[in-house]
This record gives sequence, structure tokens and C-alpha cells, in this order.
Amino acid sequence: MTGDARYEDADETPLRLIARDAEDLAVISALLQDAVFLRSDITRSRRLRQAAILLTRFRWEDAPAARAQGRRFERVRTLLVIEDIRSMAARGLEETAPDTVLSALTLEFRPGEDGSGRLVLHLSGDGALGFDVECLSLHLTDVTRPHEAPSRRMPAHPLDDAEPPVPPAGPQQD
Repeated sequence: MTGDARYEDADETPLRLIARDAEDLAVISALLQDAVFLRSDITRSRRLRQAAILLTRFRWEDAPAARAQGRRFERVRTLLVIEDIRSMAARGLEETAPDTVLSALTLEFRPGEDGSGRLVLHLSGDGALGFDVECLSLHLTDVTRPHEAPSRRMPAHPLDDAEPPVPPAGPQQD
């Protein structure tokens, strides 16, 4: 095959991606849009300086083929691991129960000095998870085979120009 990879060329091979720069992060952010997870699916290891989130993501890379073939859309369980964490904070999740379903919108990296910065996972409903990191380093790994999306629909969003909120920097919160 010549040229860039296309969504239409996707198959059921599990994704295993690493982000270490803005271009890599843009790919992972696009793949995580509309991924859902429970608050209890977020874990943090201070000793390893990592956070992991087990999500169920919509398979955007398969959507054009599913539509063209008249088959149902798919989701897959995926693990997002964020490394080199100095601190972690949440906004808009203070009153949520562990079994509350959260929905990812986008990942954003705000660079600081010497490669450090703040990684923000924006959530629907004005929630966000913020990670102060020494460097941009995260992994996305599909951990199950694709399955039929329960809603049988492709996610859609109304247009909104509002700036999403950012969790405050500061003390570690779990």
C-alpha cells in the first residue's frame, strides 16, 4: 500500500499506540473520543508514577467500513496508561459515585518547561482529569476483541464553541 493509512483499511487487529509528541497525541485523542468508562476504572500507582484508565472506545477506524457494508458499529475495551505523573487532579467528579459512567471527549497537552506539562482528559458534562507529567508519555492498548456497539449508532455531538474547563494544578488527588 502506498500513501497514508486510511480508516477504511482497518481490521480487527488490536491497536497498540504510544504518544510522545503532539502528533501522536492527536491520533490517540481522536480514537478516544466518545470512549466510556466508570470512575472506578481509573487507577493510580504513585510508586510507578502511572495512571491507567480502562475504557470502552468506539472503533472510529472501522466506522466507514461498517457503514459501507451495512453492519453494526463496534466498540472495544482499551487501556490508556499515562506515565511520569507528578500529580493528578479531577474536576467535576467530586460528587460522582464509582459506578458513574464517564465519557471522554478529547486529550490535550499543555507544555511546560523542559518537556514537562499538563495532560488533560476532557469529559462530557464539563468534567476533566488533569495529570501534571514530567514528559508526554502514554500508551493506548486494545485489550479485547471488538464487539457490537450496544447503542448500534455512531456517536454524534452538537456543535459547541465553549472552552472546556481544566482541573486545577496542585496536590495529588485520587
